[in-house]
Amino acid sequence: MSTAISQNLLLTVALAPLIGAVAAGLFGKWIGRRGAHTVTILGVLVSFIASTVVLMQVVDGARFNATVYEWMVLGGLKMEVGFLVDGLTAMMMAVVTFVSLMVHIYTIGYMEDDPGYQRFFAYISLFTFSMLMLVMSNNFLQLFFGWEAVGLVSYLLIGFWFKRPTAIFANMKAFIVNRVGDFGFILGIGLLAAYAGSLNYAEVFAKGGELAKIGFPGTDWMLITVACICLFIGAMGKSAQFPLHVWLPDSMEGPTPISALIHAATMVTAGIFMVARMSPLFELSDTALSFVLIIGSITALFMGFLGVIQNDIKRVVAYSTLSQLGYMTVALGASAYSVGVFHLMTHAFFKALLFLAAGSVIIGLHHEQDIRNMGGLRKYMPLTWLTSLVGSLALIGTPLFSGFYSKDSIIEAVHASQLPGAGFAYFAVVFGVFITAFYSFRMYFLVFHGEERFGKAAHDHHGDHDDEEPAADHHHGLAPGDKPHESPWVVTAPLILLALPSVFIGYWTIQPMLFGDFLKDAIVTDIARHPAMQELASHFHSAGGMALHALQTVPLWFAVAGVALAWWFYLKQPSIPAAIKARFEWVYRVLDNKYYMDWFNEHVLSAGARLLGTGLWKGGDVGLIDGVAINGSARVVGGIAQMVRLFQSGYLYFYALVMLLGIFGLMTWQLWPQVRHLFGF
Repeated sequence: MSTAISQNLLLTVALAPLIGAVAAGLFGKWIGRRGAHTVTILGVLVSFIASTVVLMQVVDGARFNATVYEWMVLGGLKMEVGFLVDGLTAMMMAVVTFVSLMVHIYTIGYMEDDPGYQRFFAYISLFTFSMLMLVMSNNFLQLFFGWEAVGLVSYLLIGFWFKRPTAIFANMKAFIVNRVGDFGFILGIGLLAAYAGSLNYAEVFAKGGELAKIGFPGTDWMLITVACICLFIGAMGKSAQFPLHVWLPDSMEGPTPISALIHAATMVTAGIFMVARMSPLFELSDTALSFVLIIGSITALFMGFLGVIQNDIKRVVAYSTLSQLGYMTVALGASAYSVGVFHLMTHAFFKALLFLAAGSVIIGLHHEQDIRNMGGLRKYMPLTWLTSLVGSLALIGTPLFSGFYSKDSIIEAVHASQLPGAGFAYFAVVFGVFITAFYSFRMYFLVFHGEERFGKAAHDHHGDHDDEEPAADHHHGLAPGDKPHESPWVVTAPLILLALPSVFIGYWTIQPMLFGDFLKDAIVTDIARHPAMQELASHFHSAGGMALHALQTVPLWFAVAGVALAWWFYLKQPSIPAAIKARFEWVYRVLDNKYYMDWFNEHVLSAGARLLGTGLWKGGDVGLIDGVAINGSARVVGGIAQMVRLFQSGYLYFYALVMLLGIFGLMTWQLWPQVRHLFGF
């Protein structure tokens, strides 16, 4: 049995994508398109192979926790680069590199006509490096570096087509919203560093008991509660939890490959990973866990409602991502951390599959994205149809598919939770099953079955690109008489490779991940106070038995009802949705405006921020700093100079007179006490 992991092997995992990114980014002009995709794919492939080796060693019992490079020491606070590799890290490394490899290969076909081809490969490879540094970190400094790096690269990728106003708005929105979350995140890190005296995970976790006894100054709150809520606010930004979710749907302005990478295995899962890694701290605060539970349940349910009325194929999948992130967060709040990261893993495969399949449809329909202009694609795009069906079945939790095992475990864990808010959370995740099945198969039926609605009229250019920009993700549509076509092998091969784990990975891994020792030393749970995992273990016998038992449970029949209703509404009686929309126009308006959250942010929060900024600018900058500190001091000096210049006549006799008067004044001042004594006054 192996007991150690090579540091050089871990450096290879992290640095191979970085080397590819540097080569494609700096030398892309000279190595060309083929050279750019070759070097980046090779880098990610090497990283994936090395991650697989590490995963096998971890399964055999190997672990790694050490400093790789010491940057500086401030007082007693060490700032280091280090790796912590256990079951949680090894799983994340394998998932991130595999999904990234599939996205890299897919990008060859999807972005083949794009003039920014080399730049895009450099970005996605750099994105992979950033995420690996985040998940492999053993200290808060490196965690924060990876955290901010994925945010920065996502800004570059969402706004990849920087001549599109909508893309510029979307990447700025993502950047600003994440800054709000990151402000809370760094406050949480600062509190832990200040009171624990360390940035190292192990050292901070070891002092968790002491931190749990400290009150937050000036309040009745405990320090650990405040720190954990601050950390989770960071997760709310990265993992798009209500109300910091507003950036994620707009991130669809980026090319489809990056939509898959951001929304499946990397950026949006960073918050879920972080909370799971911080389980030794979150277990010390029921208040923080309840906060996590309620925020996750709101996101899971209400973001699912928004998916029902979306017509852009990528946005439907994006809202399903929001909802599934809510499910993961609910699991974390119920202290079922291993279930949350289990759903993170299964979701990574089938969500990447759904995004890439959506991109394949977009290619086949000449960059049409409106599902109302699709239909009947099954016979034209059989591979895309089959893999989309697999992804949809996994997403809705069909027994034996990967999503079933993780989603069903979340529902059971929430049912067993005793925390405040668990009742609402249970309702949200159960009813969310119906909503997920409905909008997922609404999209599936409208895209692949029913009437062929494409090619009936020319689709105008929307003007989002200028003449030099590519057609990718550009809303053209087929010309009258044209037929869809299956995508090339560089697009369909990743779909097939992602479909396999979307079916089997849950069945294979549920026992070791949830009830075995794979995550035992990575995640800490207080079973006495939070018995959810103990309840799950007592009812689990086998993966096959769990699938059979699902036939007797409410969630499965909710999923069946959602699929059946979507089939009836959109294939058999399409007049019904139109009638419901007309009858409940106000509900549709609320959903179409996304609960008016964007309006509130843009007209209330932005107006308040603008008013505050204007006040600080005019009152603080112009009035105080410029007016008083800078211009005021200049005026004082000028006034003194004006007075002093009166005594600078240039005449020698005047200076002699001033000197005599000065001497007389000094002598008078020195002799005045004696004069007063002499004359008695």
